[in-house]
Amino acid sequence: MVLWGALVNGLAIVAGSLAGRLLKRIPEGMKNTVMNGIGLTLIVLGVQMGLKSDSFVIVLLSLVIGAVIGEWIRLEDRFTAAGLWLERRIGSGTPGAISQGFITASLVFAVGAMAILGSLDSGMKHNHDILYAKSIMDGFIAIVLTTTLGIGVLFSAVPVLLYQGLIALFATQITRLVSDELMNVIIADLTSAGGMMILGIGLNLLGVTKIKVANLLPGIIVVVALVAITEKWL
Repeated sequence: MVLWGALVNGLAIVAGSLAGRLLKRIPEGMKNTVMNGIGLTLIVLGVQMGLKSDSFVIVLLSLVIGAVIGEWIRLEDRFTAAGLWLERRIGSGTPGAISQGFITASLVFAVGAMAILGSLDSGMKHNHDILYAKSIMDGFIAIVLTTTLGIGVLFSAVPVLLYQGLIALFATQITRLVSDELMNVIIADLTSAGGMMILGIGLNLLGVTKIKVANLLPGIIVVVALVAITEKWL
């Protein structure tokens, strides 16, 4: 089954989130310390991912153009509105908590080489080993994130499933249109752009900045377009 790896990954996030929900009664001081630890970890991860690209001009342009698109369509406001709607339905306590957990977890789980390579392997070879390994990691990360960011982490399973599932479904067509060399460049630049976003999330969690990270998300699509254009015309 082509979608099996993506489905397992989504279920692992749900399971981890539910397990983290059971651990929600953590002292506030401990919760703040854990949150700071997560923020520092995301900063280091973001820096490591951000250095994957060999063309920072493309990464920079992607983030700038993506930010313009995101601000124009008010993407973060839409995420926040959806989070508030869910909070009213399920009775979450802190306003904005669900949207913060959803956005943070979605970026952490969906951005990176494992998500892309694992989905391609699932679609082309029906080999789900990479996504299985990612599922184990994501499940444990979901536990930790849920204890601090709340149940919003659980809902990140939906975009992760859709994102990886679509890549898996169209894997054969993607590899026909894109050479291995070009795919490697795309993955590196996507990882780098995603790393910048994760770095922003880490800084937000530490209270250093208030970056509207969700408004940068269109940059992921812009990366692919810019890499394709530069490879074809330059």
